[in-house]
Order: sequence, then C-alpha cells, then structure tokens
Amino acid sequence: FDVTFYLFIYDTERIMTKNDTVMNEFILLGLSDHPRAQATMFWILLVAYLVTLLGNGLMVVLIIITSSLHTPMYFFLCNLSFLDIFYTTSSLPQVLVNSFTHQPTISFIRCVIQMYVSLFLGITECFLLAVMAYDRFAAVCSPLHYNLIMNKALCIQLASTSWVFALLLTLIAVLLQPTHFCGHNIINHFTCELQAFLKIACSDTSLNEILIVVNSFFVLIIPFCFILVTYLRIALAVIRIQSNKGKAFSTCSSHLTVVGIFYGSAMVMYLQPKSKYASDRDKVTSVFYGVVTPMLNPLIYSLRNKDVKGALKNLLGALVTQTHTHVAAMPP
Repeated sequence: FDVTFYLFIYDTERIMTKNDTVMNEFILLGLSDHPRAQATMFWILLVAYLVTLLGNGLMVVLIIITSSLHTPMYFFLCNLSFLDIFYTTSSLPQVLVNSFTHQPTISFIRCVIQMYVSLFLGITECFLLAVMAYDRFAAVCSPLHYNLIMNKALCIQLASTSWVFALLLTLIAVLLQPTHFCGHNIINHFTCELQAFLKIACSDTSLNEILIVVNSFFVLIIPFCFILVTYLRIALAVIRIQSNKGKAFSTCSSHLTVVGIFYGSAMVMYLQPKSKYASDRDKVTSVFYGVVTPMLNPLIYSLRNKDVKGALKNLLGALVTQTHTHVAAMPP
C-alpha cells in the first residue's frame, strides 16, 4: 500500500479530532510490504548478521588470546569488533523475527531502549574510527616514536573517552525525547530509528532537530574531516617511502571505503532536509551504516592482515592438535 497516503489519512483524522495520546506500542512497517521481497531481505540480513558475528567475534577472541596482537592498533580493533557485535544485535534479531509477522509491533519501552542503545553504539563507532585513523597516522608518520606516543595509558584514555562522550550525547537525546504522539502509532521503518520516531511525535520536536544537527556536526562531520585529513597525511608520508607503496595505498583505500560508507550513509540520514514522512530511502540508507559497515569492518581492517592470519592459523592448528590428542587418548 501507499505508506504516504496511509499516514496522511491518520494525520487528517488527528487534525479533525485534535487528540494527543500516549502510545503503549508501535507498528513497524518493515523493509517492504511485499512477501517475496521481505523473504529475500530476511535471508540477506541473516547472512550479514552471521558474518558480522563470526568475523567480529573471531577478531575479539584472537586479539585477547594472542599476545603478539596486544598492540594499540589491535586494542582499538578489539573495541570496534566488540562494539559492532552489539550494534547489530541491538536491532537485527528483531528485524529477522519481524520478517515473518504481518503487522509487527513493539512496546514503547522496548522501542526506546533499542533506539537509544543503537544511537549510543553508532556514536561510539564514529569516535572510534577517528581514533583508529590517528593511531595509523602515528604509526606511519612517526614510526620511531610510535610506542611512546600511543602508550597504554593514552590508548585506554582515547577508547574510554569515545565511549563516555557517546554515552553523554545519548543521555542528552534521551532527556529531550518526546512522549506524546498524535493519531497513529506507525513507524515507517524496520527498527525504532530516531528520525522515524520523531516524525510521529505530536509534541514540538524543534529542539530535538536542532540537537540532531549539532550532534551530527560533532559526531559525523568533524570526525569524518579529521579522518580524511589524517589519511591524506598518511598518503603523503607513504609517497616518500620507496617500498610497499601499493600495499599501503591499498590498505588506506580499503579503510576509507568503509569509513565513506559508514559516515556517508549516516550523513545522508541525519543531515538531509527534514520531511514529515519517513521514506523508503531512509530504510535503505540505515542498512548501510547499521548492517553493511559492521559486517565489513573485520574483513577490511583485520582479517586481511598477515598478523591476524598468522594468529588464526596458530589457533586452528592448536585446536586440531588438541582434538587429535583427545581422540588418541580415548579408550578403544
């Protein structure tokens, strides 16, 4: 059905009755109202979720148990992988379950919790990606002083600052969130996403919209520009190096691709001109920063690295040896 027309009918009834209500639950329209498309999206999202869990979970385990990976770069990568596991888990399982429901509903409390947990983790990822870019800048541009610059205390401070600042910005959004809604309880999205949530509020959301723009400047624009400048300086430093130019540029381009997908889609979502109705384009955009990037992060940042490949090979070899030992020790 035509979602815009559907919501227009509800808004017309609201204007006629002028009744404000407190919603106990919301209806999520999902990615598509076509059964075949919904089934296709279910399998795509399921594969993406499993790859995300496997890739990021493997990275966390490898970094924790492998002493050679206890370096600043892998410390931040462990933070990122840990974050991405919970970032996708905060919304994707619900989306997968809702794929088999004709009219999926979610309670107000669950909707708010899911929305702000995702927002908190998304903001944290923005800061962590910027911190990781600075770490690579220090490694490439100041290799002799890298261990002094990126000491253990500074790494912990940078990571904890990212998490704390993200939490504070999220708490501000929570304090300003609307509680009254008019006419309908339909969220034109597959999750409780902040932009779609605000579109059905009947209270004044101008302060929320100002907050989103201000936060987007500090959370998206500044870190993204910082990352671009950082990688530009890394590229200039690599040009002066006579060896491994191709590999270094390949790595930088891969990182920038992931960063571009994440920041670009988030900017499109939160910096676009405000519209009264959520569009299907918003759903597709949120898939990129909520599903695609967490899935690609371990593949781009870590699993292509020779150190990680070596640690994975050692882990698999140890598991095979342990299995053979147990089998050999079993009585005939």
